[in-house]
Amino acid sequence: MEPPQSLARTISSLEHMTSETTRQGILGTSAEPAAAGQQGEAIRSPSEETVFSLRDVGVTYGPKRAISGITLNMPLQRVTALIGPSGCGKSTLLRCLNRMNDLIPNARVSGTVEYHGTNIYDRNVDAVEVRRRIGMVFQKPNPFPKTITDNVAFGARINGIKGNMDEIVERSLRQAALWDEVKDDLKKSALALSGGQQQRLCIARALAVQPDVILMDEPCSSLDPIATLKIEDLIRELCQNYTIIIVTHNMQQAARVSDYTAFMLAAEHGLNGRLIEYGPTTEIFTHPRDRRTEDYITGRFG
Repeated sequence: MEPPQSLARTISSLEHMTSETTRQGILGTSAEPAAAGQQGEAIRSPSEETVFSLRDVGVTYGPKRAISGITLNMPLQRVTALIGPSGCGKSTLLRCLNRMNDLIPNARVSGTVEYHGTNIYDRNVDAVEVRRRIGMVFQKPNPFPKTITDNVAFGARINGIKGNMDEIVERSLRQAALWDEVKDDLKKSALALSGGQQQRLCIARALAVQPDVILMDEPCSSLDPIATLKIEDLIRELCQNYTIIIVTHNMQQAARVSDYTAFMLAAEHGLNGRLIEYGPTTEIFTHPRDRRTEDYITGRFG
C-alpha cells in the first residue's frame, strides 16, 4: 500500500475537485464510525439512475461461504470501486455481476442481482447475453496469439455483431486510446505489444461487442506507473458512456478514478466477506462512518 502521506495528497486533490456546494452536502455528515447494529447507516445508495441493484447477495464455494448479505445499488455511467483486503470477496462479488461464477465448479449464488430491473439469475435469462452486455477485463492482460485486428474483432464475430469489421476495430481501438499507437501494425501479433498496450487491447476487445457495463478486476496490478496512469485516464474517459465497476487494492487509484466506493471486509478465517461501507468516494475517503474503513484506507491494516 502506498504511504499515507501520498494518500493524503490524493484526498486533498479530490476535495479540491469537488465544488463547495457539493462538498457541503456530501461531507457535512458526522465522521463518527457506525455503531454496532447501525451498519445500514453506512450503506448510502446513490440517488442516480441504477444499473445494478443487489439484495442480500451471497456466494458459496462448496461448503465455504465467500460473501454474504451484500445489498447496494450501483449507478449508471459512474465508476464504482470495490476495495478491501485480500480474501474479502471483492472479485467474487464482481463475478456475480456477469454470472462468471457460473463457470466455477460448486459455486452457488444466492440473493438477487438486478441489472436494469431484471434479475440476471432468473432461469429464462441467457448467461451468454448477460456477459455480452457486461464485459470483463481481467487482472493480467490476456491477448490471444493473433493479430491486433483479430484480437479486437474476435468477440464481435462470435457474438454476431454486424457491420464493417474494420470500422468496428478502429472505433474500439480509438475508444481504448490505442489506435494511434498501433494503426500501422494491425497485422502484427498482439503478443508483441507492451503490457500496458496489451491491457488496453483487452479493453478494446471488450468494447467491440458493444457492452453496457465494463467490469475490471485489478486491471493495473501488473503494470508500471506510466501504463497505470494511461489506464486510469482511459477509465475516466470511458465512464462518460459506460458503467464501470473496478476492483483495486490501490487506495490512491480508487480515490482518483471512482465516483463511488464500496469497502468490504472478511470475517474470521478469511471467509464470509461483507460490505462494511458504501457511498460517494469523496465521503468514504474523507469522512468514513465506520472506524474499520478509516483504518483500512489510512494503512493501519490490510
